[in-house]
Amino acid sequence: MRKQFVNTVESLFEVDEKIVLLLGDIGVFGFRNIFKKYKNRIYNIGILEQTMISVASGLSKEGFHPVVHSIAPFVVERSLEQIKLDTSYQSYPINIVSVGASYDYAALGCSHHCPGDISSLLTVPSLNIFVPGCQLDFDALFRQSYNSKFPNYFRLSENSHDIKVPTPKKGYASKIKNGSKGIIIAVGPMLKSVLLASVNLDVTILYYTSIIPFDKKIIKDNLVNIDKISIVEPFYEGTISHLVLDSIDLKPVSILNIGVLREFLTNYGKSKDHDEFLGLDPKNLKLKFNNFFNEK
Repeated sequence: MRKQFVNTVESLFEVDEKIVLLLGDIGVFGFRNIFKKYKNRIYNIGILEQTMISVASGLSKEGFHPVVHSIAPFVVERSLEQIKLDTSYQSYPINIVSVGASYDYAALGCSHHCPGDISSLLTVPSLNIFVPGCQLDFDALFRQSYNSKFPNYFRLSENSHDIKVPTPKKGYASKIKNGSKGIIIAVGPMLKSVLLASVNLDVTILYYTSIIPFDKKIIKDNLVNIDKISIVEPFYEGTISHLVLDSIDLKPVSILNIGVLREFLTNYGKSKDHDEFLGLDPKNLKLKFNNFFNEK
């Protein structure tokens, strides 16, 4: 997804002179072509993420479309006050593009883990939140949203799926599979694992890349004669459950939240090892699904 981010931004730089890119001392080499061609619209601010958000807000005030890029825990958790006050409260739209996701930088430890970014950003009003699952998702969502009237957050992951899905639209989810025993909501990069784990299950699978705005209608439309919903999210489990509950009009349902446990991951390994430890791999997901949907 990160390579697609570079390609998408480069192509937009050629047609929109209002785009400005601010880097937090990462990805500098990847954007070397923009540094050569448009050196007055790209800046390496350095390891000053809070300043980077404030600078982007000022550029937005002057009519530019700022894009901010850094690792998730630093650009989100370290800069949350600036996102809240300098950007959202002031209604200055900027685009925050993170990398690292929950634990893509697994070997660097908890300082570089960020499964709580979406939870934190859901507390900020007027902020759009996107969790693309693949390169094409990101390209479509970014092009649709980068010059909108609201600030945007794009969560990039190294765990990109290769499933052919409908082109995502801001604020809408897609139905990937139809079934009668329940609904599985797969968020972004979790789609492939969900599909592998549910091959023999008679369930509906809804694919979400847009968290805010959230598609409530697709859940309502598929909840007929269904009383079980499993939410599989690549960040802290239960993060979007309130959005799902708001979609069902008080209909009694059982919900199985599957995501990153709300504890520090102090064990060593790669992101794949963390997936297995947390039960987010296809094998463990299948066991959870079979038990929840009462399938043998």
